[in-house]
Amino acid sequence: MPSSFIESFIFLLIEVLSLAILFRVLLSWVDPMANMRITQMLRDLTEPVLAPIRSILPQTMMFDFSPIIAMLLLQAISLLIRSAL
Repeated sequence: MPSSFIESFIFLLIEVLSLAILFRVLLSWVDPMANMRITQMLRDLTEPVLAPIRSILPQTMMFDFSPIIAMLLLQAISLLIRSAL
């Protein structure tokens, strides 16, 4: 029983992070300066995931590919966990 709770929690965490990243990207088109409170909350939630990826990726002119990489990594982690169980 405890392992199923932990599994569910991990998969829920991965889904929440993925959705938060997606919503952050979408809101960046509407609120690029992050003035809205929801945008600030999403930034605070996702920045610990995106910042290390952003520091590894080469600088691009105007595109930030870290959300795409983060979502792919989160999905890969989810698949690895599912296959290990």
